[in-house]
Amino acid sequence: MFTGLIEALGTVERVQGGGVTEVWIRPQFPASELRLGESIATDGACLTVVETTATSFRVQASWETLRRTTLGEWREGTKVNLERALRLGDRLGGHLVLGHVDEVSEVLERRPEGGSVVMAFRLSPPLAPFFIEKGSVAVDGISLTVNSLGPDRFWVALIPETQARTTLASKRPGDRVNLEADLIGKHVARLYGLRPGSGLSGETLRLAGFGAPPTS
Repeated sequence: MFTGLIEALGTVERVQGGGVTEVWIRPQFPASELRLGESIATDGACLTVVETTATSFRVQASWETLRRTTLGEWREGTKVNLERALRLGDRLGGHLVLGHVDEVSEVLERRPEGGSVVMAFRLSPPLAPFFIEKGSVAVDGISLTVNSLGPDRFWVALIPETQARTTLASKRPGDRVNLEADLIGKHVARLYGLRPGSGLSGETLRLAGFGAPPTS
């Protein structure tokens, strides 16, 4: 379990394909702090540390991980967002993030707005019911607020701190990113979907108390 608050950036040092893809990453924090078997969110994908050296750590990725994330696009020098697993008793500064990527999206637009950068990302029809305005989303593992929502896209704003501490400031239209919809929203959608004759929509979620109340 993670919070979507990025601890540090990492640099991919080596990628080796095969039955299981092996990736060596150099983190900004001492790699010796990591323990074998622990989970680490890497651009939002929960991976397992299988080896450490003085300066880097190694993780493995299955075909399912390659299919569902951008990991297959990583090369030597790729920058990635890192977050170690949440400890019981820690403050939950972002939102609950599993590190299970729902789909790969892409940047549709970006523009400056004051000191922030506003970005739009593609949103597919299967994932759209889990999104609400002012709800949460993890983009490349970063906990962000959905500022506004369209039929096939959503917008977020990156404050200067997020721009400085994550990889999103370097993304441009056409770049691909990992998306994880809000865990609570997915459970609500599942429960409504199990009710006979029920239909899930943005209005249904608002009436159930999720998101902004309808305007009169």
